[in-house]
Amino acid sequence: MLQCIFILSDAGEVMLEKQLAGHRVDRSICDWFWDQVIAQGDSSKLPPVVASPTHYIFHIARDGIIFLACAQVEMPPLMAIEFLCRAADVLSDYLGGLNEDVIKDNFVIVYELLDEMIDNGFPLTTEPNILREMIAAPNIVSKVLSVVTGNSSNVNSTLPGATASCVPWRTTGLKHSGNEVHVDLVEEIDAIINRDGQLVKCEVYGEVQVNSNLSGVPDLTLSFANPQILNDVRFHPCVRFRPWESHQILSFVPPNGEFKLMSYRVKKLKNTPIYVKPQLSSDAGTCRISVLVGIRHDPGKTIDSLVVKFQLPPCIVSADMTANHGTVNILVDRTCSWTIGKIPKDKTPSMTGTMSLVAGMEKLRVFPTFQAEFKIMGVALSGLQIDKLEVKNIPNRPFKGFRALTRAGEYQVRS
Repeated sequence: MLQCIFILSDAGEVMLEKQLAGHRVDRSICDWFWDQVIAQGDSSKLPPVVASPTHYIFHIARDGIIFLACAQVEMPPLMAIEFLCRAADVLSDYLGGLNEDVIKDNFVIVYELLDEMIDNGFPLTTEPNILREMIAAPNIVSKVLSVVTGNSSNVNSTLPGATASCVPWRTTGLKHSGNEVHVDLVEEIDAIINRDGQLVKCEVYGEVQVNSNLSGVPDLTLSFANPQILNDVRFHPCVRFRPWESHQILSFVPPNGEFKLMSYRVKKLKNTPIYVKPQLSSDAGTCRISVLVGIRHDPGKTIDSLVVKFQLPPCIVSADMTANHGTVNILVDRTCSWTIGKIPKDKTPSMTGTMSLVAGMEKLRVFPTFQAEFKIMGVALSGLQIDKLEVKNIPNRPFKGFRALTRAGEYQVRS
């Protein structure tokens, strides 16, 4: 049972405190936790569960905001971490993102959402579709009314229809003029390539996102052509586990609107869609750099919005970069950003330049790490393929749409 939830800024300030049980947790626990963060240099270097002298502390970081929960007795850590992740997703969806100003400007809504999502230390209502019927999302009209009337509450006076339904994530009596369902495969590829061009790590994290606008209580079945490649699968509560366990089929009654049906990892990738080949040489206080990029393995679609970045080492005083395709900018934080866009078919994009070292240094000793950012529309690089989607309990044949998108996650090339 969780006893308290704190929301901290990136400077360690307690922006919100939600006590959940009779035993009050003092804010000094946040000071103790922040001392551990300062000692490690970053909250990501701490384990998700930290044992303090008085409590167990569960924490996650999302967009610079730290969600922290405390428990005085042992409890399943996965449940606590999963709830904090769910709370962060709901708040981000409601508020259009997370940062310190957004949390402070919408303090009442954040508090009301936490009040509905957890009861007496145990998770209660965490489905965004149901929460939106209970608590109105912030808008200009609601803010003006709260100022005029003095009532800042956004809680609906009536319970959602799903509270009396056997399917708690779906409102009863839904009707849509055009029945349709859209399924998106959204993947992020993480890769590390060493200075010899060898692939050290390459894996894909993917999500199956569904936008359902179907009337009544539809029953959907989604199957894949190659489900054996999936690892670490994680499902929305609407998924029936037995059909997946026996036949790797997703059988579910969907919530209304957009939701994440499942997430997965694919770990057996042997190649990357692009290559980045940096070459650096230095002598007499000057460093020369040359970077080539291109398509290593044709994904079947155009690579869009390709950007290559690297941080200038501290010993670099000045830099002059040019490219035969795209634009090169050196940002205020000493990041060199090469915006390529689409890779042309008639030439290989390249960037060249010189960098001046500090006085007294002859050669560059610290080599930068290059980061690649790209998007590929219409392709799932993991190779995952949707076989078919069946919709039952619908009087009319619904429209079914499918899309795929792959983007770069932590894509690093060592030089």
